[in-house]
Amino acid sequence: MPRLLNRRSTCIARPLSRPTLAACLAASLFLGPPVKAEEPLPGSLRPTLADTHQRHQTPQQQWLMRQWRQRMDTDLADFISEPAERRKLLTQVYQEARLARLPPELVLALIHVESGFDKQAVSSAGAVGLMQVMPFWIKELGLPMDDLTNPNRNLRYGCTILAHYLAVEQGDFTRALARYNGSLGKTWYPERVLRTWRDHWR
Repeated sequence: MPRLLNRRSTCIARPLSRPTLAACLAASLFLGPPVKAEEPLPGSLRPTLADTHQRHQTPQQQWLMRQWRQRMDTDLADFISEPAERRKLLTQVYQEARLARLPPELVLALIHVESGFDKQAVSSAGAVGLMQVMPFWIKELGLPMDDLTNPNRNLRYGCTILAHYLAVEQGDFTRALARYNGSLGKTWYPERVLRTWRDHWR
């Protein structure tokens, strides 16, 4: 059974710049031809448009990912006891964050705050999964069969949308995170995520 989070949803409140965001997320989610954007996409989102099956890494990149996983593994063990499951999730987070040009440690901090690493978590407002994505994003941007409890899909949605907000806010993490939370103009949520990033995922 999904775990209900007894708090106000802290996921994305409503779409921003729908034509741009729809085009970029559709291109990154679907396996078919990309949807033509009605306006230029922010340059920071272009890595998200890459074919996600082309995950070839150089030996150096593979070594860096292994080193990163090793550093993050101890803290993640507080949430996920199974080593193989931790390894898989950390690999997914690293790949999706890098694809969207986000710091993977920031994504871990956001997941920590949003769901406590429970991929089945559902908030009282209906936000779903690791990054607590609202189901309306499937209707707006995705495919009917998309399952937000699937870590790959949830991470793809969450990372893509956060990257978009970060581009809109010209690299301002505080404002981008507030947009993600739907609390632009307030700082309590960004401060919580950034503090978790600083204290737990460095």
